[in-house]
Amino acid sequence: MSACASKKRILVIDDSEAIHTDFRRILGPPQRRSQSDIDELEAALFGSAPVRAAVCDENAFEVDSAYQGQEGLAKIQAALMAHRPYSLVFLDYRMPPGWNGAETLRRLREVDPSLGVVLCSAYSDYSWAELMREFRDLKLLKELRKPFNSQEVRQLALKLTGQGSSH
Repeated sequence: MSACASKKRILVIDDSEAIHTDFRRILGPPQRRSQSDIDELEAALFGSAPVRAAVCDENAFEVDSAYQGQEGLAKIQAALMAHRPYSLVFLDYRMPPGWNGAETLRRLREVDPSLGVVLCSAYSDYSWAELMREFRDLKLLKELRKPFNSQEVRQLALKLTGQGSSH
């Protein structure tokens, strides 16, 4: 199986479209640039260039989105049933009007206790100590404060999905 076919899957559960866009930019494959004027002129003069195979970035992730905890839980259940589980979840603390991050995490743990989760927010309704008392496993639960640094997000994703720490 190629590295592209076996990309690690990440689910972002957050009520902000902008956050999903940021995670896709940071963790997904590099965006292909739009065709420049020179490329268009070259194609007009010399004909279209042969289609190049897509380049596979072995450190890119397949990033899916859910905008509420209930939707995220449903996606995780469906992924498990399809034998395509997620490797990691980035989960917002606050997602009105639905479940908050702690309630969503409780439900996720019932379905997939070994799933790595990074709780993300600019503020928390729970202290980290409270969350640790309830969820305990520091290897499977991390915290990321917003606004986050893209390098920190990438490093966390690589480390928590077992893709290495040298990048």
